[in-house]
Amino acid sequence: MKMSCKPTACSAYQRISGSLSDDMELKYGQTSLNFNLGESADIFRIRDPEKRVDPAFFKMQLEKALGKIKPDLADPVVIVGDKTRLCGYPEFLPTALESLLDLGASREKIRLFIAYGTHPRQSEEESLNAYGPVYHEFSFIHHDCLDADSFEQLGVTSRGTEVYVRKEILQASFILGFGAISHHYFAGYGGGRKLIFPGLGYRPAIYQNHGLFLDRDEKRLARGCRAGQLDGNPLAEDLFEVERHRSADLSIHGILNSSGEVCDLLIGKGESDFRRACGIHGEHCERKQLKQYDLVVASCGGFPKDINFIQAHKAVHNAAFFVRDGGDLIVLAECRDGIGSKTFLPWFEMGGYTSAFAKLTEHYEGNGGTALATMEKTERIDISLVTDMEEELTSSIGISKVNLQKVRERLALIDHSQVAVIPNASLLVKK
Repeated sequence: MKMSCKPTACSAYQRISGSLSDDMELKYGQTSLNFNLGESADIFRIRDPEKRVDPAFFKMQLEKALGKIKPDLADPVVIVGDKTRLCGYPEFLPTALESLLDLGASREKIRLFIAYGTHPRQSEEESLNAYGPVYHEFSFIHHDCLDADSFEQLGVTSRGTEVYVRKEILQASFILGFGAISHHYFAGYGGGRKLIFPGLGYRPAIYQNHGLFLDRDEKRLARGCRAGQLDGNPLAEDLFEVERHRSADLSIHGILNSSGEVCDLLIGKGESDFRRACGIHGEHCERKQLKQYDLVVASCGGFPKDINFIQAHKAVHNAAFFVRDGGDLIVLAECRDGIGSKTFLPWFEMGGYTSAFAKLTEHYEGNGGTALATMEKTERIDISLVTDMEEELTSSIGISKVNLQKVRERLALIDHSQVAVIPNASLLVKK
């Protein structure tokens, strides 16, 4: 990417105007696309965190943390994210496992659970790519959110979410959570407590929690359910309540840069350490911005952030806050896996937002909230995708499919002072 900062233009999340060359590359899948942006478009990008960790330093820090709590490693469990929530596993997971072995854990007893939530199971090849050779060297368990016999109910939260926890998790002598901190468009932040639930959750209970995204009185999506917000967010507060029934004994919180590389691994336990990690992540990815634009061009940040529309929606959602009412949003989202879920499209066949909202309040189902959030945005602004998805598919969800030439033509016709560009909209959050 041809980028150069002005002498004073390298602090976090500022408005950068005229600091880029005319040509700019935006990521698309595992490639990049080139755009001519002129000199007056505003470019909003995150400030990548400084890389502070390598396997040797991580091992020292982890063994120090383990030494403090002196865990019972008779039956240890490690929880990791799936292919959509990677955390440098090929590089750092072997170190974590080696640390457990050094402290007396048995290789045969260590079990690693993949926290899919309601996501589909990965292929063997995808799993090997996600975790590296340790995938074939240790016991990995692919979570199934529909296997009712795998769970034990521990209670009900004050908001009505039934707390189900996998029996193996309850029986484990020690639980180590290992995942990246990220923004979540309605849960506030992902990672941390979300590895056990909803990551290893029972689907009906997951949907009860996700149903808190709906404000049934105002018949709209709950205002407090926003990326970067934990307090006053009914869904996030419910997740904290679930966590108190069974939390990880130790958590590794990954801080990633815009390329998905691990820059730091924060080791701690409980809500306070999770909040601290979220705060550090937010320092690099959150910004205050009052102005809205006629046109915003955004990239999800490339693969795997645009692996499917469900994942790409995070970028669509974040970038939409920068667009004025009636304005245009163009998002680069390859979506090699299509929509990403069979539970998404049916919501667009119910006759509109009001009907879909009413149906969802009766019985929350997978990706219904994402569908409603998409509908809310397409009612307010025009959204287009540069994507590999078929045009028939994008139009069915109220979004236009455009090619690169159309985007360039649009940029040539508009006053660039009314244009904003977001190179990594999956990460950049407007506060």
